[in-house]
Amino acid sequence: MDKKKVLVTGSSRGIGKEIALYLAKNGYDIDVHYVNNKEKAQNTADEIKALGCNANILKFDIKDRKECSSVLEEKLYYGVVLNAGIAKDNVFPVLEGEEWDEVINTNLTGFYNVLKPLVMPMISNRIKGRIITLSSISGLCGNRGQVNYSASKAGIIGATKALSLELAKRGITVNCVAPGVIDTDMIKDVPIDEVKKLIPMKRLGNAKEVASLVNYLMSEDAGYITGQVISVNGGMYL
Repeated sequence: MDKKKVLVTGSSRGIGKEIALYLAKNGYDIDVHYVNNKEKAQNTADEIKALGCNANILKFDIKDRKECSSVLEEKLYYGVVLNAGIAKDNVFPVLEGEEWDEVINTNLTGFYNVLKPLVMPMISNRIKGRIITLSSISGLCGNRGQVNYSASKAGIIGATKALSLELAKRGITVNCVAPGVIDTDMIKDVPIDEVKKLIPMKRLGNAKEVASLVNYLMSEDAGYITGQVISVNGGMYL
């Protein structure tokens, strides 16, 4: 690979977009993934190109195993950032089966669906690559109204640690970033003033603070770091 290419899932907006742009500023070509909003994905790709890097947009639903395989089976990446995810919050007594299934199938099963077609090509081509997953502080500590989300994000942590053991001898690192409360559209319905009381730094995080950590873990300097979970949360513990 002449230039290091990275897939960032869910990179049309929010944390994923910031990760894609931060990586591009550091010289990586980016495949921008989206599932619904092509216009936003194209805008992200155009911003990456303006930084002097190559960018493509890829459409697939990470819940759909066949679609993931069809789109990704011919791809070869140096790095993969598993950022795409959803939340459907509800207290457990009234949590609907559909809310459980959609969150688990997107956040956790998506881990398998995206990585399965990509890992063997990295191994076969002897790429000492980087896989970075995104969990959440909810996956570390749990959170009221997020049994489904916390379960999916805790599962990602376990999967990350296990995969890191399998790929370590290949020189492929697998690490997890677990954001706290980050100022994006995803928290638009969260009572911010109440949440800030739980954060020792008394402020929300910003997406760039997550992206900078992803960029470091993607770098050659992080080649001896694997199987780790690093939380970006301002000291918050739920």
